Amino acid sequence: MLGIDMEDMRAEWRRGSARSLRRHELPEWVSGLLIAGAFLWLAWQEKRRPLRAPTQSKKRRLARNLAVAAFGAATLAVVERPVVGPLARFVERKRWGLARLPSPVAMPLAIALLDYTLYLWHVLTHRVPLLWRFHLVHHADLDLDVSTALRLHFGELAISVAFRAAQVVVLGVAPLPLSVWQTLLLLSILFHHSDMRIDPHLESSFARFIVTPRLHGIHHTASFDDTDSNWSSGLTLWDRLHGTLRSRQSGLPIGLPVYPEDVALREALALPFMRQRASFPRLLP
Repeated sequence: MLGIDMEDMRAEWRRGSARSLRRHELPEWVSGLLIAGAFLWLAWQEKRRPLRAPTQSKKRRLARNLAVAAFGAATLAVVERPVVGPLARFVERKRWGLARLPSPVAMPLAIALLDYTLYLWHVLTHRVPLLWRFHLVHHADLDLDVSTALRLHFGELAISVAFRAAQVVVLGVAPLPLSVWQTLLLLSILFHHSDMRIDPHLESSFARFIVTPRLHGIHHTASFDDTDSNWSSGLTLWDRLHGTLRSRQSGLPIGLPVYPEDVALREALALPFMRQRASFPRLLP
C-alpha cells in the first residue's frame, strides 16, 4: 500500500550498524545515562518523600520488577531493534510523511503524534482481551513506584513492535525524532509511575500538561472506572480531548481486585498463558 521496496528494506537491515547512520539518532549512551539517572533520582526521592504507604517489601518488589524488565529488554533487543530502526531509516531516505518536513517542524509534530498514537495503543491493551492478558501483569503490582514503570511483560513488548513499526511507517517518522521520543517516553513513565510526593499545587500545575504520579496512580487503582481513565503516557492533552481525564480516585488500593496477593516472578511471567480471571466486572478476561 505504501510502496515499500523489500529489496531496499533488506539493504537498510544490512546497513543497520553502519556508523554513518547512527549520527541521525540520539546516541544510546545519552539515552541510557538520562534514563538510569532518572531512575536512581526518583528512587531516592521516593525514599525521602513517599506518596503512598507500601504494602509489600520494596526490595522484593524491586528485584521482581527488574527481573520482568530484563526479560522485556532482551525481547526488544531481539525483536524491535532489527525492525523499527531500519524502517525509520528507510522512511527518512524515502522522505515519507513527517520526514518530508523541515526538522524544526517535524520533530515536535512527530513527538506529539507518536504520543497520541501511544494513547490509542494503551486503550487497546485494556480493550482487546489478547492484549489485556499481557498488560494485566503491569497492573497486578500491589504497590506503585518507579520500578513498576519497567514491569511490562515481554509478550506485550513483542506484540507492540508491530504497532511501533506501524507508527513509524504511517506517520513517516525519521530515526532522530523517534529516538528522542522513545527517550522522553521512558523518562515520562518513570516519573508518573514513581511514588514521589510532589506539592499538590505544583503537581496540579504540571498536570495541565504532563502525566504526574497522582494522575497515573488513579489509573492503577483497583476500580474499573479509575483504570478506564488517564490513559496518556506523556501529554495529558489526549485524555482531555477524549474526556478520559480523572483527577479524583475511588480510594481503593493499587492493583487488580482479582489478584489481591503478591504475584511472584514465575507467576507474573506465566499469567498471560494461564486461564484468565475476569479482572473487572465489565472487562473481558
